[in-house]
Amino acid sequence: MSRVTNGLMRQRKHRKYVKSAKGFRLGRKNVYTQVRQALIKQGQHAYVSRRLKKRDFRSLWIERINAVLREKGTKYSTFINALYTKNIQLDRKMLSNIALAFPAVFDKIHEEAMK
Repeated sequence: MSRVTNGLMRQRKHRKYVKSAKGFRLGRKNVYTQVRQALIKQGQHAYVSRRLKKRDFRSLWIERINAVLREKGTKYSTFINALYTKNIQLDRKMLSNIALAFPAVFDKIHEEAMK
């Protein structure tokens, strides 16, 4: 009986990994063990960075809202507390967009919250 190896499937698997490591440098682009480790690490960084992006955008929205509120003579924390007490359910992303695109609407929200 002839000996059966798994060479063809292994080559296909390796080729698939190496193809996805396009743009990497040195052995990380063509040495399979380094490619596999680089792709695993890349996935970990991508996962963390997706969460960091959400954090960065939230802080940006807060800064924008705070800048508009400071012109009106109000603090961000008191405004957010007033929104919660009046049960006005707008998230920071929407408040930021409204404050930039529709200042008149934001003024009405501010007046309603600060009554």
